[in-house]
Amino acid sequence: MPRSSTQRTTGRGRTVTVYLATAVALSVAAVPSAGATPPDGAAPSDVIVLPGASSAEGIARGEDATFYAGDLLRGDIFRGDLEARTAELFIDAPDGRLALGMSVDLHHDLLFVAGGFTGQAYVYDLASGATVATYQFAPPSPPDAESPTTLINDVTVTWEGAWFTDSRQAQLYFVPVSRGGQPGEFRTLALQGPAADTSGDINLNGIAAADCGRGTLIVAHTANGELYTVNPATGDSAEISGPGLPSVDGIVVKGQHLWAVQNTNQVTDARLSGDLTAGTVEEVITDDDFQTPSTAINYDGRLAVVNAKFDTGFPPTADQYEVVLVDD
Repeated sequence: MPRSSTQRTTGRGRTVTVYLATAVALSVAAVPSAGATPPDGAAPSDVIVLPGASSAEGIARGEDATFYAGDLLRGDIFRGDLEARTAELFIDAPDGRLALGMSVDLHHDLLFVAGGFTGQAYVYDLASGATVATYQFAPPSPPDAESPTTLINDVTVTWEGAWFTDSRQAQLYFVPVSRGGQPGEFRTLALQGPAADTSGDINLNGIAAADCGRGTLIVAHTANGELYTVNPATGDSAEISGPGLPSVDGIVVKGQHLWAVQNTNQVTDARLSGDLTAGTVEEVITDDDFQTPSTAINYDGRLAVVNAKFDTGFPPTADQYEVVLVDD
């Protein structure tokens, strides 16, 4: 039986359609935000504001309590401290870049960022913030296109390199990283099986690597509300039966635990079977401060969850964007 945390989110949900440059639909539930700055002497706030951000979507964990979060529309990258509850602008990205999912390679001090409708991906140096490499995985979607042709949505780092999803194509992109930390030429992996379904507006989305980054890939499929495994050598995919995950976005995997961030203002905590063929929901996490959460990271028994606030429309009209800390 699934068990749920106290459901603190109230109100009647509504489905809205968000257009991001080329009219891609996202199903979200509108819930008011309730963050506030604590008075002097009070416990630290569990809401970390990204100062000056025009939007938000991705997050990656750095060393110790460090995290990185992106401004979706500007492509800028913020660097923050989960213990101090602070964040500041780290990378002022060149015009024309977007920042969706992101992941850190701590062995080589690299940050990988998915570039959305640009068809691109970016690799940054964690020490200086300089651009190390730029990749053009697919031709950019024309601004006037009725339906986008590419959406580089999320990324995960493995022992050999970085894997990116494309929400409009039945394929993954892989960027190898040498032992010396140099990103190499990318290759495309065509998918077979259920993960290759591109019938929805947003298809493949979140991605994570099982076995501590040494083996099978796990992908989230937003349109189908499902999780799939992908063989990184062949592209074969299979369903992880059990948890239904409507509007699933980013995912976090740690051992046999998987946390699925859903645009419906919740995070589902599931336990995976050893063979990755099934999952069982253990908890549904909600919070008053969730406002269309998109991605998350795990840190010291807590989740740091990004509020994308797609419920405010496009362009987003929220006064601020933030990372919300909740118990995992």
